[in-house]
Parts: sequence; structure tokens; C-alpha cells
Amino acid sequence: MPLPRHRHRLAADAGLLVVAVAFAVPLVWLVLASLDTEATLRVRLPGSPTLHNFSAVLTDEITFTPMLNSLLICGGATLLTVVCAALAAYPLSRFRSRLTRPYLLTVLFSTCLPVTAVMVPVYGLFVQVDLIDTRYGTALFLAAAQLPFAIWLMKNFMDGVPKVLEEAAWTDGASWPQTLLRVILPLMGPGVAVVAIYTFIMMWGNFFVPFMLLLSPEQLPASVSIFTFFGNYGAIAFGELAAFSILYSTPVVVLYILISGRLGGGFALGGAVKG
Repeated sequence: MPLPRHRHRLAADAGLLVVAVAFAVPLVWLVLASLDTEATLRVRLPGSPTLHNFSAVLTDEITFTPMLNSLLICGGATLLTVVCAALAAYPLSRFRSRLTRPYLLTVLFSTCLPVTAVMVPVYGLFVQVDLIDTRYGTALFLAAAQLPFAIWLMKNFMDGVPKVLEEAAWTDGASWPQTLLRVILPLMGPGVAVVAIYTFIMMWGNFFVPFMLLLSPEQLPASVSIFTFFGNYGAIAFGELAAFSILYSTPVVVLYILISGRLGGGFALGGAVKG
């Protein structure tokens, strides 16, 4: 019996190794190509490593303005999504109704709808209400697109906070907004962090929505301006593209590092529900 089990473990390790290599090779190419002025699609060590690609893309037109647009659009949309998700998840978590389950299933179903299926009517609506080619209009649509899944996640995290803590706060004279803000949300800090990170990442990498709703080049986010490195007749500046991609992924990595300390903490209830 030990021999077949050993073979199964070797097969599992080999499969995991293949998956790890499949993820690692593009990252290795990204780093090496960013240091090579003559980079191609081949994974190779640069003959003379240089930071020329980074200096070439660190301009207002290529990097700074698009990155600022991305931060404004995605940051504002993330904040709006988290606030609306918390307000919507509270009654779904705390009040029992026959409509709660059908509503949650409808919310979950709406997350499966592809954005491309609704972009034509959304574009027409944005033209009519004069939201086309505006950063705040794009942020509103991104927030609306991510809100269903954010509500689902927030509700599940909120279910883990004992209701007896709210009742104690009510006894002390707190209103339900105060209870939500000062009792529930601080206790479900890891859940709020997960919703914020997931929402921000999904918006940060979204190309199609800002490409359709933003027309002015000076308002385009980095996810759209990346096409600057794709020239005519298939010519691609691989080195500069790799350098820009590293810079483009930096805000997401920094956000995760800043919030990762809250992700493993769980609900700090301690002995609050005793006695």
C-alpha cells in the first residue's frame, strides 16, 4: 500500500510543479524583459541590464496621468461599493424575511451576467444623462457592476458577528447606524478588507468599461493606456511594456501588503459575549 500512495503523492507534486512553472515563467519574463532594451517574447537574461525601459515610461503622458486616473476611478468606486455593500448587507443579515433568499439568489445571478451584454444600453443611457466621458460616471458604473458580489460577500462576513453585541449597544442608546459603524464593521474588519481588495483588483484590471465610456485620452486609466505600447503592423515595445506592467501592478501589491495584516485576524470578540 505505501508504494501506490507514494506514486500518487509524486504525481500530485509533479502536477503542482507544472502549475507553479506556468505561473512563474510569465513573471520571470516580465522582470527580465523590463531590464532589457531589446526584449522579445523569449525568456532570456538581458545582455546588459538597464533601467532605460523604466525611465522611458515614467512620463506624465504614459504613466503618471493614467495611473492617477486609475486611482481616482477605482479608489472612488471601491469606496462607494464597500459603503453600499455594508448598508445593503446589514438588513439581509439581521432581519428574517421570505424575500431574503430569493433576493440573494438574484444578486448572485446578476454577478454572472457579462458586462459586454449590457454595455450597448449602458452606453446609450450614459449619452442621454450626460455621463459619457466622465471619470465619476465610469466609477459609478464600475461600482454598480461589482456591487452584487460585494453584497454577497459582506453579508456572509456580517453573519459571523453575534447579534447580542448589537443588542447591548442598543441598550446603551446606540442607533442602528451607530451600531453598524462602531460595533459590526470594526469586528468584521477582515471581511471589509477582503471585499475592498477584491473590488479594487477587479476594477483595476478592467479594460472594457473605461475603454467604452471614456473618450478623452487625458482621462483614460492605465488599463486602457497600456495599448500605447502596441504599435502598427504588430510592432510591440516589449521592454517598455514589461516595465509599465510592473509599475501598473504596484498599487495592487501595495494595497494587499497594507491590508494583509487585517486578513488573518478574524473577529476579535474575545469574551464580549460572555456573562
